Amino acid sequence: MGHYDTILVPTDGSERAEDAIEVAFRLAEEDESVIHTLFVVDTGLYGEPALSSVELFVDELEDEGRDLLTELVGRGAERGIDVEREVRHGDPEAAIVAYADEVDADVVVMGYQGQSHRKSRGSVLDGVLERTDRHVLVI
Repeated sequence: MGHYDTILVPTDGSERAEDAIEVAFRLAEEDESVIHTLFVVDTGLYGEPALSSVELFVDELEDEGRDLLTELVGRGAERGIDVEREVRHGDPEAAIVAYADEVDADVVVMGYQGQSHRKSRGSVLDGVLERTDRHVLVI
């Protein structure tokens, strides 16, 4: 598949995202890569928080994302893998592409379908594939 120094694996906590994480871990073990994990709170679905019940819900999602990524850091450490984590708000496709550019990811490892199941392929995946020229490994 090639040598990857920097792997980005965005996650939404779905089963397919978990599959992608496991593949990213295996790649990182083979290449001694750094994994960057990303959880995006989709503000297109919920809006930006502004002192309302939406704010509480968005805060809860962000906390869940941080907890998920903290668990991945621990799982990586158990396997000798350096895992960095990032939580962002915004459009998931744009956030994934922007973060991949920021960390200069050699590959983005993504699940075929995430939480939304809105299309035959994951709509976030489609958006990332359309917006980046980076290698995307679809699991």
